[in-house]
Amino acid sequence: MDKSALNVGTGEVRSAHRFDPVPLEAWMESHVEGFAGPLRIEQFKGGQSNPTYKLVTPDRDYVLRRKPPGPLLPGAHAVDREYRVICALAGQGFPVARSFGLCLDESVIGTPFYVMEMVQGRIFWDPAFPEIAAAERPAYFDAMNATIAALHRIDPQEAGLGDYGKPGNYFARQIARWSRQYREDEAAGRIAAMDRLGEWLPANVPPDEPQPRIIHGDFRCDNMIFHPEHPQVIAVLDWELSTLGHPLADFSYHLMMYRMPDALAGRDLAALNLPSEADYVAAYCRRTGRDGIADLDFYMAFNLFRLAGILHGIKGRLIRGNAASAHAAEMVEKLEPLAELAWAQAVKAGARE
Repeated sequence: MDKSALNVGTGEVRSAHRFDPVPLEAWMESHVEGFAGPLRIEQFKGGQSNPTYKLVTPDRDYVLRRKPPGPLLPGAHAVDREYRVICALAGQGFPVARSFGLCLDESVIGTPFYVMEMVQGRIFWDPAFPEIAAAERPAYFDAMNATIAALHRIDPQEAGLGDYGKPGNYFARQIARWSRQYREDEAAGRIAAMDRLGEWLPANVPPDEPQPRIIHGDFRCDNMIFHPEHPQVIAVLDWELSTLGHPLADFSYHLMMYRMPDALAGRDLAALNLPSEADYVAAYCRRTGRDGIADLDFYMAFNLFRLAGILHGIKGRLIRGNAASAHAAEMVEKLEPLAELAWAQAVKAGARE
């Protein structure tokens, strides 16, 4: 089954994520201008971390994202941070969904949540954009490239996000964070490649950048909503991993689409009329005033390690019974191959086998 079949659309709210809709409807009436029930609740199929719901009313639809119920790792699933960043970025003209309200009162649905608009557009799950005519695909890639470059040009201080993350030492802090979460989630077990990466990465961190930027943390084509008809990104979704950090960590994560076996790796880019990795990097560098990207292999190893850490967390939540996605088990099957791929990238960057 392909990614779109697994992730597109909504269904009945899964048993682990159900709540009483009556208090939510009362909260919406008090906090969301123009809201009018009755309210029907569905759950989106996608979303591995924070459960995401479609709120259906006679006049319009909304989206609700909440912290999942049950035991959680400290600091994870901070929906208040998501809400803060989309509000701030909207003020900078960056494409995000309009926000309607944040609720930290757990008595309403059991965990904190926020409500935003339901943006109407297209989401593409395959970075080859097979739904788009070959002649038009370069424009869609250019739209993604322009969007992430625009994010990295925003001054965090001007956006009111100067304290959105710790300044400096981004890679060292992130490696320590994901290593700690990996070690502490004992239910999910240990993986030899992850252990090796946890030792190699902190010893090989490239020089930091003087100015941190707002980074998304999970910038992929399926976390963007495109205009219904044109190659334009109208909303970037899923800001849970956003922070202040190194923009090249963010861009290289996005660039992994070229190296992932279930994405573009091994595919004939010329036949698909897609830009090469080198051309895509060059376009980003032109937009952000860079003269190429040194240490790209390290950035790739780091991001693959980080992605494996995310899947390791999903495995832990699956074992504990509070995984947000209906297909978490299928995602977890990719954990060990991804960890091995991360270590192979580290070897390419200079690690000893």
